[in-house]
Amino acid sequence: MNEETLKRIFRFLEDKEQRKKPLKLKLLDNEQLTKEDLIVKGNLYLGGTNITQLPEGLEVTYSLGLELCINLHSLPKGLKVGGWLALEGSKVSSLPEGLEVGSRLFIENTPLAEKHTDEEIREMIKPGFIKGKIIRT
Repeated sequence: MNEETLKRIFRFLEDKEQRKKPLKLKLLDNEQLTKEDLIVKGNLYLGGTNITQLPEGLEVTYSLGLELCINLHSLPKGLKVGGWLALEGSKVSSLPEGLEVGSRLFIENTPLAEKHTDEEIREMIKPGFIKGKIIRT
């Protein structure tokens, strides 16, 4: 199912049944977010989308997939991800201070992987942390 079809379905449900629009669609439509939107309980998968930025204050309780987001060059300061963070194929070249990753960080085919060692990556995010391995391949 393509992205436009999903948007129409959720707009219909939101209008007819008063259901809340998912964060993914709000981000894709560049809509204003509430504080409630910024706490994602579970996974958030945005891989392959045309997003250019994520909102400051975003917390994902499990994993965040941003693979192949070729218009994404940076992450917001203070981003918190309870599980893994996947950036493969994105254009992210540095990580923000205070980034928290509860598991692995995947950086294959990113400027970040080309320019920085694992030690430099861990240093740039302090006082944040990456609890697991940094995966480059």
